[in-house]
Amino acid sequence: MDPIVFDLGTGLRFWGQTLRPDGSFRGTALVTHLHWDHVQGLPFFVPINCPGATLDVYAPRPSTEVSVADAFGDFMRPPYFPVRAADLFGDISFHDAGACDMQIGPAVVKVRSVPHVGATNGYRVEVGGVVVAYVSDHQQPTDGTDAVAEAVLELCDRADLVIHDAQFTPDDLAVKGDWGHCTVEYAVHVAATAGARRLALFHHDPARTDDKVDGLLATARRLGAERGLTEVIAASEGLTVALSAPPSPNGATNPGAAAAAERAGTTA
Repeated sequence: MDPIVFDLGTGLRFWGQTLRPDGSFRGTALVTHLHWDHVQGLPFFVPINCPGATLDVYAPRPSTEVSVADAFGDFMRPPYFPVRAADLFGDISFHDAGACDMQIGPAVVKVRSVPHVGATNGYRVEVGGVVVAYVSDHQQPTDGTDAVAEAVLELCDRADLVIHDAQFTPDDLAVKGDWGHCTVEYAVHVAATAGARRLALFHHDPARTDDKVDGLLATARRLGAERGLTEVIAASEGLTVALSAPPSPNGATNPGAAAAAERAGTTA
């Protein structure tokens, strides 16, 4: 199947270096929202600058007056960048995506609104018997409760892998409670409450060192084990996760399942 990529952050450039720049690229991007760290990789994605290449970009409309295409047109243009998206040799199509269910090739995609700062989507992709949920930026409640939005639980429900915002420590949340992110502990809570199997901690604080991420991961693994999660990992640059569907009653495994999430999202 053609690749589905989550977000268009700086990692998109590195991923593009692994692809053939010969016009053969066909892909879809599921963008959670239009903050800089989730879109700034698009101008540097070499495979789309080739005749014949195509990329469909789905994202939440930022306002009733501004479409997704308008927003990308505003930031990818002179003097901020030498060329516009329409000037590239490949074809980029921008789509406004609100809460909906849609089909992308063999994949069934569920789109739901996620609490953050401004219009933000989360995505659930099901293909080959495997489910991957992507909730990149998620505002944790600051009212002392651990409530989880029903839309988020729907996205993560019994997912094989939940890729989830884990930017804050409790001390961070105490002073940045309105920044639209959540703690590692809350990420575990979301995945466990939804009955997910695995959790990938994602959207690390840019100032967090590897050692500190490892420390947070140790905490998350302990909490995850207590809550029944099979595995908790910390997402990192270049990480690849291969998933396969559970065996059917006759012992067979769906052969297409391992391709469900060849590469996790590409945000900064």
